[in-house]
Amino acid sequence: MNNSIVITNASTHNLKNVSLAIPKNKIVAFTGVSGSGKSSLVFDTIYTEAQRQLIETFSSFARARLPKLSRPPVDEIRNISTAIVIDQKRMGVNLRSTVGTATEISTYLRLLFSRCGDRSIGPSFMFGFNHPQGMCPDCQGIGQAISMDVDRLIRWEKTIREGTVDHPDYRLGGWHWREIMAMDLFPVDTPLRDFSERDKERFLYAEAIPVEKRHGAGIYTKNFEGVARKLQRLHLSKPAEQLSQPRRSAYEKYFVQKECTGCGGSRISGLARSVRINGKNIAELSQMELGELDGFLAAVAGDIARPLVAKTRQILSHLIEIGVGYLSLSRPVSTLSGGESQRVKMARQLDCDLVDMMYILDEPSIGLHPRDIGQLLEMLRQLKDKGNTVLIVEHDPAVMACAEHIVDIGPGAGSLGGEIVFSGSFNDLKKQAHNLTAQYLNQREPARRVRKKWTDAIEIRAAALHNLKNVSTRIPRGVLTCVTGVAGSGKSSLINDCFLAGHREAVIVDQSPVGRNSRSNPLTYIGVFEAVRREFARAVNRPAAMFSFNSRGACPKCKGLGAIAVEMSFLDEVKIVCDECQGKRYTEEVLALTVKGKTIHDVLGMTAREAIDYFVDPEIKRKLQVLCAVGLEYLELGQPLSTLSGGECQRIKLAAELHKKGRVYIMDEPTTGLHMADIDKLLGIIRDLVQQDNTVIVIEHNLDVISQADWIIDLGPEGGSRGGEIVFEGIPEDLMKCANSHTGKYLKDYCRGR
Repeated sequence: MNNSIVITNASTHNLKNVSLAIPKNKIVAFTGVSGSGKSSLVFDTIYTEAQRQLIETFSSFARARLPKLSRPPVDEIRNISTAIVIDQKRMGVNLRSTVGTATEISTYLRLLFSRCGDRSIGPSFMFGFNHPQGMCPDCQGIGQAISMDVDRLIRWEKTIREGTVDHPDYRLGGWHWREIMAMDLFPVDTPLRDFSERDKERFLYAEAIPVEKRHGAGIYTKNFEGVARKLQRLHLSKPAEQLSQPRRSAYEKYFVQKECTGCGGSRISGLARSVRINGKNIAELSQMELGELDGFLAAVAGDIARPLVAKTRQILSHLIEIGVGYLSLSRPVSTLSGGESQRVKMARQLDCDLVDMMYILDEPSIGLHPRDIGQLLEMLRQLKDKGNTVLIVEHDPAVMACAEHIVDIGPGAGSLGGEIVFSGSFNDLKKQAHNLTAQYLNQREPARRVRKKWTDAIEIRAAALHNLKNVSTRIPRGVLTCVTGVAGSGKSSLINDCFLAGHREAVIVDQSPVGRNSRSNPLTYIGVFEAVRREFARAVNRPAAMFSFNSRGACPKCKGLGAIAVEMSFLDEVKIVCDECQGKRYTEEVLALTVKGKTIHDVLGMTAREAIDYFVDPEIKRKLQVLCAVGLEYLELGQPLSTLSGGECQRIKLAAELHKKGRVYIMDEPTTGLHMADIDKLLGIIRDLVQQDNTVIVIEHNLDVISQADWIIDLGPEGGSRGGEIVFEGIPEDLMKCANSHTGKYLKDYCRGR
C-alpha cells in the first residue's frame, strides 16, 4: 500500500486506537465537530511523526543539537513524506518584517533597482531598509518616529519617593524605583517640577551617568540612563503585540507614533529614493497594491530586467490569485490576520519545486469570502498536481466538495469523539444518514427566522481610515448586525478601528490568545477555580491553598508547571515531564487527598461536561454549563489556555461575557474553527444575547450566520483601493436583490439550497 499513508492504533489525546489508510497524492479533507480529534490525528500524530523521522535521518552531530521529538502514541505510520504545515500563525511580529520581505519580492525589487535604475548607487543592499547603508538614518528603517509624551509620563507635582514616574516599570516600590532611590543622583524628596533644568534633563534624557556605590564588601557600579530615553529605547523596535498587557497599555498611553519626516514613512534613505524606474522609486512600488504593482512591472523592459521581472511577477500572480492582491509590499506582517498569513505562506509554496511532499493546512478557507473560495481550491489543486499530498482540516462545504477523499472524525467532541466515523468520497459521505456532517451537508435551505425590528442606532460618520471612503452608516441597537464583504473591503477598519474608537465599552470577542502561560486554564478564566479549591478544602478539612499548583500544593521541583523547561541556546526550549510529580503538578501529600474518589489532578483532567455531574456547588455547575453552551463541553478543566485554538479562545471569552444585558458585542469571524453543528450552537447563543437587548456586531463570511442577521452592512465592491464603500444596508432578503453585491449573489444561491 505504498500509495497510502497507513496509520495503526493512534491514541494521541482523545483518539481511540485509530487505524486508517489515507490516499497519497490526493486532496484529503478531515472533518468533524470541534474537538473531535482532527488536529490530534493530522498535526499531533501524522505531522509530528513526519518531523521526528526526518530529524532521525540527520547525522548524530546534528541530532545532538536539535530538540528530541517524542514519538506520538501510535503503533506504526508507514509511507509518510516530508511535511510542511501551512497554518494561521502570525508570520512574525517584528516591525522590520513586511509582506515584501516575507515573500522575497523586495529582494528581487532591490536587485532590479540596483541593476536597471536610472542611476547607479551601488549593490542591492543600498535599497534595503534593514541594512545600515539603505535605511533612513532618522528612523533606522522603521518608517515611524516614536516619541515620548513626557507630560503623560511624569507627574510633576510628585517627588521620586512618591512615585513621580507613572509607568509600570517604575512603579512605587518596584526594582527601578528602588534603584533610583539608592543612587543618590537626584533629590528624591523634591517635586519634579522644582528640579533644576539640568537635573530634569539628566533624569529624563541622560545617556549614561556612571554610578558607584559601596554594597556589602564590594562596589556596585552601573550607568544610569534617563527614564524617558530608556523607555523609548526599549519600546522602539517592538510592536505592541510583543508587550505584556500592562506594558502595552503604557505604550499606547505614553508614546506618540508619527510618520518619519525624514523618509515620509518609506523606511529607506534619500539616496535610495532618488533612483527610479519608469518614473517610480522602490518606495513608491512598495506602497502599491500587489495588483497595481504587477501591472507596473509588466511595462518594465530590457534584457537585464526580464528575468527579475518574470520571477517577481510569478510570485505576485500567486498572491493575487489566492485573494490577497489588495495588500502592499510595505504592509507589516504583524498586521496580517491569521487567514491572510496562511494565504501568503501558501502562495510561497507554489514556487517550491520539491515533489512528493505532504502539505498540511488548517482551515485554509478562513477569512475568505465565498467568491474567493474557487481561487483557493485551484491553488490546492496546483499543489496536488505537482505530485504532493494535501491534507486539510476544514469545515467549509465547498472545500469538502473539492476534496478527493474525506475522513470524518467523531461522533462527538472530547471523550465522545476520537473515532473514524467515515472514510471515503464526498458523495458517499452525503449518503450516510446517521452521520452529523452528512446531515448538515444535506440541508437544502437555511432555517427561517423573524427579523427583529429596531428603532435606535449608533452612527458612524465619515470614516476614512485605510481604504474607507468617508463611510457613514448606522449600527442598529439591540439586534444582530452582520458586516460583510470580500477580503480587504474595509470591514475590520470600519468596526474594529473606527467604531471601536468611539465605543470603548464594547465587549470584543476575538480570537486573540486568552492565556500566555501554562498556569491559566478554563477554570481560572471563568472564575471558578477558587470555588473548586474551597470545595476540596471543606471536604478534607485542609487549607484551600493546598489545592493550588501556584501555591502551597505545588510540586517543589517543577513549581507546579508539571514540566521542566530545558534551554537549547539558540533553539526553542524543550519541555520534559517532571519526574517527581509525573506531570501532575502537585505534591504527593495533595495527590493522596480525594473527594468522591477523585484527586484534584483527576478533576482537572475532567471535561466540562463530565465535571457538571461531579460538582454540587450551584455556581460551579452554572459556569460549567455556560462552557458547554458555547460548544466547549469537551475542554479539560486543567488544559492550559495557551494551547487553545483561535476559535476556542473566542468561545471561552464569550462564555465569560454571557448573561450581561445592554452591552455591545463585537465578534470577528466567530465561526472560525466551528463545524456546521457548532455554528448552530453559536447562533443560538447570539440569539439569546439579542433577546436580552444586547447589540451584536459580527464580521463574517459564513452564509449560515449572514442569513440569520437582522441587519446587514455590505462593504466593497472589491478589496483594497477598489473597496471601502457601502454597497448595501438592509435585511438579507433585500441584499439578495442587490446586483452590485458579491455577498448578495452567494447568499441568494445559498438560500436556494445550491
